[in-house]
Amino acid sequence: MSENQPAVDTAATRKLGEAREKIMSQLSQVIVGQQHVIEELLISMFSRGHCLLEGVPGLAKTLMISTLARTLDLQFNRIQFTPDLMPADITGTDIIEENKSTGSRERRFMQGPIFANVILADEINRTPPKTQASLLEAMQERQVTVGRERHLLADPFFVLATQNPIEQEGTYPLPEAQQDRFMFKVFVDYPNFNDEFEVARRTTTVMADTIQAVLRAPEILELQGLVREVPVTDHVIRYALSLVRQTRLGHPGTPDFVEEMLAWGAGPRAVQYLILGGKARALLHGRSHVSTEDVSALAKPVLRHRIVVNFAAESDGVTPDDVIDRLLAITPTKENELSNDARFQKIFAS
Repeated sequence: MSENQPAVDTAATRKLGEAREKIMSQLSQVIVGQQHVIEELLISMFSRGHCLLEGVPGLAKTLMISTLARTLDLQFNRIQFTPDLMPADITGTDIIEENKSTGSRERRFMQGPIFANVILADEINRTPPKTQASLLEAMQERQVTVGRERHLLADPFFVLATQNPIEQEGTYPLPEAQQDRFMFKVFVDYPNFNDEFEVARRTTTVMADTIQAVLRAPEILELQGLVREVPVTDHVIRYALSLVRQTRLGHPGTPDFVEEMLAWGAGPRAVQYLILGGKARALLHGRSHVSTEDVSALAKPVLRHRIVVNFAAESDGVTPDDVIDRLLAITPTKENELSNDARFQKIFAS
């Protein structure tokens, strides 16, 4: 651990754990199962990141996000992405209106739905790239520029998006630059038998939920600051770097299977999000320090949308998750093994 890193006390760790329990207790009234999805949503939120949920229709992706928003005392807007949606429909636009007191016409900016704390971008891949690009500045810089005017967004600010992986009619794949703005890409899978039994029981009878807001904006900002104070050792940073740098073609130490299977590797944001996510995960699990296990547990949601499988590998049925599994299997987690391995010495020196 670096000497200049602050320590996180037990009370602070307990505070994030209590926030997690409050949110989970509220979500459990509506959402059945999907614990790993909810955890990764919370990690991205406390890390000040955005999250993309992918899954087939009917898996409660939209319901999960809207219910999470109800547990937060924040402004929430849902944007339904459609092929005819325009950038101004998201960011807002300048309008000319008459001043009733003077009779003169004045230009005024009318805010779009992006001006909220929590944004549900529903079926984000149903709108053309021109409209998708209207989110880039907001997600990265927390601001919107219309004309020559810059308009700051409220803090905290999260974009939680959904997309359907199987229906290609009328959809537009997200560009790599857009995907890179998301901290996580989370796969929402079918529920197991017991969870689906409970879903069927609940949704076919009369039930009412009593969802309450349990976190306010100042509390969320405080928890986000707490996550960044979690100490991380140089070894954990090197482990995160080793996972990411092995995905880059033509670099020293890159495995042969990566050269054969990938067309493009992950950039520096992947390292940043592995470490930030590891910090949030450690606190959510009641620990005040980050381990390599925290980093490896988040490797798939962080990397799967940042590496591109080439045509030959894709035709053989290889997925980004398959490549990540192989990287995790060959990357040592122990400090002495990682630092003494000749291949990783080349990676760190390059």
